[in-house]
Amino acid sequence: MAGIKEVAELSGLSIATVSRALGGKGNVSAKSRKLAQDAAAELGFVLSYAASSLASGRNHNIGIVVPGVNRWFYSSVIDGAAAVLLEAGYDLTLYTTSQNESHRATILTDFLLRKRLDAVIAVSLELTEAEVSQLLAIHRPVLGIGGPLPGADSLRVNDFELAKRATDHLIGLGHTRIAHIGGDHEYDSDFKLPRTRRSGYQMAMEQAQLPTSEAWQRSSDFTVQGAYVTARALLGDGLMRPTAVFAASDEMAIGTILAARDFGLRVPEELSVIGIDGHELGEVFGLTTFDQKPREQGALAARRILARLEQSSEDAAVAYQPVAEEFPTELVVRRSTAVPAVE
Repeated sequence: MAGIKEVAELSGLSIATVSRALGGKGNVSAKSRKLAQDAAAELGFVLSYAASSLASGRNHNIGIVVPGVNRWFYSSVIDGAAAVLLEAGYDLTLYTTSQNESHRATILTDFLLRKRLDAVIAVSLELTEAEVSQLLAIHRPVLGIGGPLPGADSLRVNDFELAKRATDHLIGLGHTRIAHIGGDHEYDSDFKLPRTRRSGYQMAMEQAQLPTSEAWQRSSDFTVQGAYVTARALLGDGLMRPTAVFAASDEMAIGTILAARDFGLRVPEELSVIGIDGHELGEVFGLTTFDQKPREQGALAARRILARLEQSSEDAAVAYQPVAEEFPTELVVRRSTAVPAVE
């Protein structure tokens, strides 16, 4: 039976390059990877991952922990990370906490510590210093998406600044009666996202010396359906209506647009709406949004964690210096926002 030596001879590559190309370890050019794969296929050679793991100390498996997979943002992050990991020859093991504290504890104190993973990407989960330290103690790098983690790498958008800029966009168009639909308090458990975005809205209004009221600050659950119900209550409570709404997610912004239609309100002539996300449906609804590009965030997180693994394997003596990185966002202006017809 052919071995890796024969694959190297047929492909014209070194044994080390063939091993990296077939095992997904290190940097290998696309051309060399194809040469190695074609030679292996011709000879019927299959790399033994068990032997490779024993030799390298790697499992070629990255764990991703998310609150759930039924939300567009989380599934998009996973999609972006999965594409990069697949290209690098790594498996992906997915864990979902399902917003359940016991599930979360089991994942963090049991599953992730079984040493079946090489590294962990935590999405929208505010790990404690003890939880991060447990993973680092067994030499498993950690990267968080959504906020800073003590002693670990992180990748995040500036939620406060995003919310402020979204509100400023409406103010810049001439709106003074601006409402905000944010997340419920239960979503404040990790990184306090609803509170942070609400604070950005409030700061923009305060700096513009515009009034805010509790009646114009409503909470929902980051879904189209939930925001639809909330927006109907906001727009139909008999008080002076706002002329603009800043929704803390695109799905909530879409729910707001649908509620406005129920009241015969034209968007944007009678109600401007802006969101945050970059959801694919935003284009369908003509939604102005701050695109935070979750797939690109997932892909970048995967590249960063793979680079961290490469660094640790090349020089185990290098001290672990966590890196906090801010991901850039982009304002996408569409037809859902405009100068108010009447203020």
